[in-house]
Amino acid sequence: MKTALVLFAQGSEELETVTVVNILRRGGITVTLAGLSAGALRGSRGVTIVPDTTLDEVLHDSFDMIVLPGGQPGSNHLKADARVLELVKTTAQQGRYVAAICAAPMVLATAGLLDGKQATCYPGSLNGFASIHLKTAAVVEDGNLITSRGPGTAMDFALKLVERLAGSAKRQEVETGLVR
Repeated sequence: MKTALVLFAQGSEELETVTVVNILRRGGITVTLAGLSAGALRGSRGVTIVPDTTLDEVLHDSFDMIVLPGGQPGSNHLKADARVLELVKTTAQQGRYVAAICAAPMVLATAGLLDGKQATCYPGSLNGFASIHLKTAAVVEDGNLITSRGPGTAMDFALKLVERLAGSAKRQEVETGLVR
């Protein structure tokens, strides 16, 4: 069974986080929601989320995909965490998927993963990273990197993640069940 690690920091975007976790689980993917710290964390819109575990507990486990939700100041917390930067670099170097939405592609850029790559993000989040080929599509893939624009694209993003981990038929099955 495929696995995904979704990271959640204080101030991460709740809508993106819950949408990704929910849709991946509907797709049969084993999802671990890990907080940067222990206990309940308050998201960017004031909703409290209780992660399954902490990043420290799963840092040395292997996952098929790492997913970073956006939101502020959550994306800044992810970007400032050396464990997160090393995890996304290692995961990408091993050819596994790394995905980020909204402001979180800045974490991938800070880790050097988006140099010369195509990506998308919440408008303005990647300003100052001149080597990135920014697109305005809802979801952009470049190799094993998947990025998306923001809360309004979270469902498209999550469905693309299901497609990459479980195939097109599973994506279609999940999408049909959502009655979009």
